[in-house]
Amino acid sequence: MTSVYGPATDWATDFDHTDPEYNKNIHSIWENLKGSGCPMAHTERFGGVWLPLTYDMVHEIAYDAEHFSSQGVVVGQMKPSQTDALPAPVGPAPPITSDPPFHADARRILLPAFAPKKIDPLRDVVRDFCNDLIDKMGDKEFIDAGVEYAQNIPVMVIAHMLGLPLSDSDRFFDWVHLILEDVATPQEEREVRMAEFADYLNEHIAERKENPGDDLISFLLDVEFNGNKLSDEHVFGTVLLALIAGIDTTWSALGSSIWHLAANSVDRRRLVENPQMVPQAVEEFLRAYAPVTMARVVTEDMDFHGYQLKKEDWMLLPFPAANRDESQFPHADVVDIDREVNRHSAFGLGIHRCIGSNLARLELNTAVEVFLERFPDFELDPNEEVVWSIGQVRGPRKLPVRIKARA
Repeated sequence: MTSVYGPATDWATDFDHTDPEYNKNIHSIWENLKGSGCPMAHTERFGGVWLPLTYDMVHEIAYDAEHFSSQGVVVGQMKPSQTDALPAPVGPAPPITSDPPFHADARRILLPAFAPKKIDPLRDVVRDFCNDLIDKMGDKEFIDAGVEYAQNIPVMVIAHMLGLPLSDSDRFFDWVHLILEDVATPQEEREVRMAEFADYLNEHIAERKENPGDDLISFLLDVEFNGNKLSDEHVFGTVLLALIAGIDTTWSALGSSIWHLAANSVDRRRLVENPQMVPQAVEEFLRAYAPVTMARVVTEDMDFHGYQLKKEDWMLLPFPAANRDESQFPHADVVDIDREVNRHSAFGLGIHRCIGSNLARLELNTAVEVFLERFPDFELDPNEEVVWSIGQVRGPRKLPVRIKARA
């Protein structure tokens, strides 16, 4: 797959995050840009996009909701003002697309649904999911740890939380791909496929209005916002957010963790022999291979550290690049599972720091633990190529692995 604009010609002045070469070579691209004196890249593609690469710049933008609106968090061919999406401060998928002051209340009402006491009981559910997936692999020597393992776990968990049928998982994968990777697809085609997604979600929301249960959709239909029930648009947007963001981010982080362990036998053996180290190692994998780059929309023409930003320019927030900044993390390019001080930004910075971080950590820790328990010795398949995602969420889509030993 190639970008609709063609291959990027210069990563400093014509970069394209949908070029397959970008995520595949992302760390070397960033290092080359910074090494050549380019702390922020720019492209005219997608109507103008900026890419800051330092922790300080990413941090400043993330905390400046006045000049950088969250209404458009995924870069596309159309700016938010050109679409039918709800305008700021609500946005189409609250609270992640919401600006202050609406954002604070929209986020607050979700906190009980993602609190540790609500999430922790899912640990056994996730462990069972993981073991079932490995059981289905049988005794194969070669597996695709992305397709057969990593991508399925967050789908199972989010479907479980929303009360959606797991049998629809293929449709979930298609919609995730549509929203986060197919951003260069002709707008007419995207709208048709998005309409199908909207019909699906609205059907299940309507059913839950008639038959509420113990799930996140029912919770959203029952909760009050400033003394009133949530609007239908608010419920729909938050369900969409949970389904899309809850799947691809965790899937990508888990895939990158397994990719690292398949390529680094010393780290793998240490975790097999010392499973209590898994949580600390997962934090380092999150830092080094943080999957998420969010986007903001510039609210007015402005000078930003000498760069002339135009109203409605896209501003990417590459949290993975912030995590590779030497000013914040000594030996930032080294993946060190013994790293103790690790205040990474894999879950974001600012008002939109991931509300589902407790759930993501539970899934990642459990899934890595189970994989190592069942497969104490594995490596990358030398005869197959790892295929990385395109777009703003980075992770291996195909992860061919050779299983050398089973427990």
